[in-house]
Amino acid sequence: MAPTGNEALRLARLPDTASIVAEGELTSPKGMKYRIIKTRELDPYEKPPPAEEIAAAKATAGDNFAGTDRRDAKLSIVSAATEQFADLQNLVGSLTPDDDMINHDPEITKDPSSPRTSEEQRNVRVSAFLYAASREADNDFHFIVGRDPNASPAYMNMELSGLPPNASSTFAPLNAARDAYKAFVGDQLPGAGYHHYDPPIPIDVQGSLFFDITHATGPHPGPAKLRPDTIWEVHPISHIVFEP
Repeated sequence: MAPTGNEALRLARLPDTASIVAEGELTSPKGMKYRIIKTRELDPYEKPPPAEEIAAAKATAGDNFAGTDRRDAKLSIVSAATEQFADLQNLVGSLTPDDDMINHDPEITKDPSSPRTSEEQRNVRVSAFLYAASREADNDFHFIVGRDPNASPAYMNMELSGLPPNASSTFAPLNAARDAYKAFVGDQLPGAGYHHYDPPIPIDVQGSLFFDITHATGPHPGPAKLRPDTIWEVHPISHIVFEP
């Protein structure tokens, strides 16, 4: 008999068997158990690097931000009151439509000093679930965050940013957010391939909204079955609690 209801939803979001390279198990400080499904799934715009490059990256990967696209905006935290959302769907519904941002006046560019727009001057906090994570070449962690696993699906990309210089005013909160993730998953941090969490991990997460113009054309970030419909992000994550 084919699975139905919540079990059918769970199976529908799991990665295809052919993409799985290993599995692990995580027992949280509260005693909850999660299966970690380690895959070769990359963001669809990325090409798999040669094996020797993967090995070198694992040996030298650090925490400092190593990207350029809209660097200053990505490493900033908005000075605005924090808006609280109980459901990710409500947060996504509050966003300016992607098409309006892609055609924004003035134009949003990928220049490192490209400032945040007025629409990006928002801090948000939401109760949600972490479905999958990967580590990007710029040392950001992509978090694919979704609704309660028993609800109709909605996803958003949220990023644990690579770190700014130590003297930056945002260094401490961004570093604390990364440390919280490292403490929770221990030695099972993801690399370029997405790690899926089964069941997804409940989180309370907050940060500044960011529109990733880098993905204005082509596919959106995320593994095939968990890809957000929007290229809005929470970036950077400024605070996160696992199993709140």
